[in-house]
Amino acid sequence: MKRYEPLKEEIISAGIDIGTSTTKIVLSQFSLMNMAGGTHLPRIEIIDKEIIHRSPIYRTPLLTSTTIDIEAIEKLVRNEYDKANVGSEDIKTGAVIITGETATKQNAEEMIHHLSNHAGEFLVATAGPDLEGIIAAKGSGAYQYSKKMSKTIANVDIGGGTANVAVYRMGRLCGTCTLHIGGRLIEFSEDKISNISPPVRNLLREWNNTLATGDVLVAEEIKNITNYMADVISRMLTRTMTAEDKVLLLGHEPNWKEEIDVIMFSGGISECLYQYEPKGVEQAPYHDIGMLLADSLRGSQSLKRWSWIQPDETVRATVLGAGTQTTEISGATIQVENKDLPVRNIPVYQISFKDGFQKSVYHLKDAVKAAIEIHDPQQEGQNFALYLSGLPYVGFRDIQQLAKGLLEAVKQKNKRDQPLIIVLESDYAKVLGQTLVAQDSSQSIICIDQIKVEHGDYLDIGQLLQTSVVPVVVKTLTFHS
Repeated sequence: MKRYEPLKEEIISAGIDIGTSTTKIVLSQFSLMNMAGGTHLPRIEIIDKEIIHRSPIYRTPLLTSTTIDIEAIEKLVRNEYDKANVGSEDIKTGAVIITGETATKQNAEEMIHHLSNHAGEFLVATAGPDLEGIIAAKGSGAYQYSKKMSKTIANVDIGGGTANVAVYRMGRLCGTCTLHIGGRLIEFSEDKISNISPPVRNLLREWNNTLATGDVLVAEEIKNITNYMADVISRMLTRTMTAEDKVLLLGHEPNWKEEIDVIMFSGGISECLYQYEPKGVEQAPYHDIGMLLADSLRGSQSLKRWSWIQPDETVRATVLGAGTQTTEISGATIQVENKDLPVRNIPVYQISFKDGFQKSVYHLKDAVKAAIEIHDPQQEGQNFALYLSGLPYVGFRDIQQLAKGLLEAVKQKNKRDQPLIIVLESDYAKVLGQTLVAQDSSQSIICIDQIKVEHGDYLDIGQLLQTSVVPVVVKTLTFHS
């Protein structure tokens, strides 16, 4: 009798964080293994994640105050790959994160797609303040802390341009918020102010303060601003922001309902607080308000209402989260063809079956019409994924009825040669995918499961690996203006 050998595979993941102040790269190795027995349906999981290379902390190269130096970033990435003895063809998953104020630079979107095409076979492109906060919380250790302790933790990741907050309880994301608070919002040259960011200028106008570029630096005046920033963070955490505070709000207001028990700081300002990184040539004087902001956080009476939990990582939290925490695995019960993969930046439209199976199938045509109106209103060919949530236990006849309904519904799409992309949380992808193929062999099908997504999410689905699984990254692709 042949001895059962568990399926095992190793892949390399890259995380690249291009922030307002700094750029970091991390390479990790994932070990994938079939965790089911030889007589059971395969269940491929990531069983180990090992960081194999960490770059130094680089100052983000800019051509001007509004333009990222794409060539310099690409050279930096290639140099780090060379140091790790890794080729771009070895990269199978990971994330590029353009964060903070850098995501508002004129060529940020060009930069992120350039890297996704040149830095790896399946290196995904992601940006957006909510996602940045979520990934930073995973890299800092806040997410893991929430899973171990029965407490609600807020991770406050403060970099050069933004403070990205993610609140977790028992491993569940409760909410997010982002503020225009960061170390490089006011910069100095010798004893004069060389730059004041637009959000801070707006705040100064609210105060009728005439502080401007070129003025002589007055430490007390700057400290009043950083003290105010610390108080805004406190009011944001308690969801009691004032109208004046909202000048520093980026996007939506705090959207969690839970009371926060403990807080954690990560990001560049956290490095000013804890100083984990060895001092080197990249740790030149900051010439900005970073150290003053850290001092204001440390001295804030309003922030002392919470216990402070030290992070596992400070300035590297986002890049470590991007390189090790963004990838999920879908496999064993999936239906995909490698010729259709990889796919990137696919928006998700959710179809709920909470009103019952028959009623939901009957309304599939209306749901797909609504998806087209949202994601491809001009019928230019933007594909989208249909996430079928709340699907009850279904039998063979139900699957056939569902497949028929889906194929009829997608006939409304102008571009019929696109793959029909279906995402399921339950293990029906293979049987549904095979039924779709049997009913219409001309229709390309990507049907994956064991993945949870929501309206507004985007998907990257990688090429089929040796273990017959695909790496999947669920992301929020948002470039703020």
